[in-house]
Amino acid sequence: MKAVGLIVEYNPFHNGHAYHLQSAKETAQADVVVAVMSGNFLQRGEPALVSKWVRTKMALLNGVDIVLELPYQFATQKAETFANGAVSILDAIGCHSLCFGSESGDIKSFVQTVDYLDSHKEIFDENIKKNIKTGVSFPKALSLSFQSLSSTENLVSLEKPNNILGFHYIKALKHQKSPIIPLTVKRKNADYHDEHFATETIASATSIRKALFASKENNSPIEQYVPDATSRLLKEYLNDYGNFHEWEHYWNYLRLRLLHCKPEDLRDIYEVEEGIEHRLIAGALEAANFKEFMQKIKTKRYTWTRLQRICLHILTNTKKEDMIRTTDKATYLRLLGMTAMGKEYLNKFKTQFTLPLISKLSAYKENDIYLDIKASRVYSFGLGNQTQNKLLNQEFKQPPIYVE
Repeated sequence: MKAVGLIVEYNPFHNGHAYHLQSAKETAQADVVVAVMSGNFLQRGEPALVSKWVRTKMALLNGVDIVLELPYQFATQKAETFANGAVSILDAIGCHSLCFGSESGDIKSFVQTVDYLDSHKEIFDENIKKNIKTGVSFPKALSLSFQSLSSTENLVSLEKPNNILGFHYIKALKHQKSPIIPLTVKRKNADYHDEHFATETIASATSIRKALFASKENNSPIEQYVPDATSRLLKEYLNDYGNFHEWEHYWNYLRLRLLHCKPEDLRDIYEVEEGIEHRLIAGALEAANFKEFMQKIKTKRYTWTRLQRICLHILTNTKKEDMIRTTDKATYLRLLGMTAMGKEYLNKFKTQFTLPLISKLSAYKENDIYLDIKASRVYSFGLGNQTQNKLLNQEFKQPPIYVE
């Protein structure tokens, strides 16, 4: 049985994801699709629209065979760390290939770009440091450094979000010496950050979420952009829990944390550095909501995404010591769900996996997974008081989802 790996967030699963999934399976000639999916909080430092369990069910009902959780210590970090964790999981479970979506669609250019920058690493890193000193953000410094080195060779543009992730996936495969074969599928129609519907059937997850929050009704105008299973599960979640998750629902908790802490306490939190703790406390004193708070603390140096990640780590009380001890690779495989085909694959190859497979939290005692548990507990506070407990207890009570 040949498995192709996907690295996903599915926030929520839409028609573009369905196209990528099917294309990946066909391109890789795979029997099984394994998805490494972020948990309840995502790479941009945001809460997922709906819980990881519902997003797992979306994935399984739409063609994924195995869903594994990307741990918090990788899922909520910069692209390089995010990629390292996800690739290590796909490698540990024995995937034959990894297929990602990109604006480029040319896998050779990704490989050549990684090789090119590895051979020019010293000057590339030095240029990044010089650009950061001018006050620009790290992603901008990376882009400027790349442009200064770029030759006439067939290199991929590192200005597009999916190209950047793809570059880091290839880099992780190379540096981890993984035998996984990289593949890429060109993104169809909608750009990653599009806030408006681009075509009649394909839309970005950003535009879908925007439409959902704008309507706040069961009959939201997204049906043509998502599979039936996604539409049904979103409606069920809204009925069961009363709302979808967004940062505004966590604002009071974040504000309490910020105003309760001394600056020196905040300095212990992961990614809080360069004196930004004072700016955070000042913003919390003045802002009436999360959006206003973000606008007050935003600077040229700190991107919106980086600030959201800092806020998330403050919210979850994730300290530098919790994350610094993290290696480049995951230490466990957390099974969230499987199909009959996925179950067959697990039964056949689990003795060959290079990391422990966890289907019950009670069976795993290592400290690493505590970050996931803590994040799930905090995530439940984005709901009303009457529905918090249901989600709060799900982390321990929910077995892996099975779809025949």
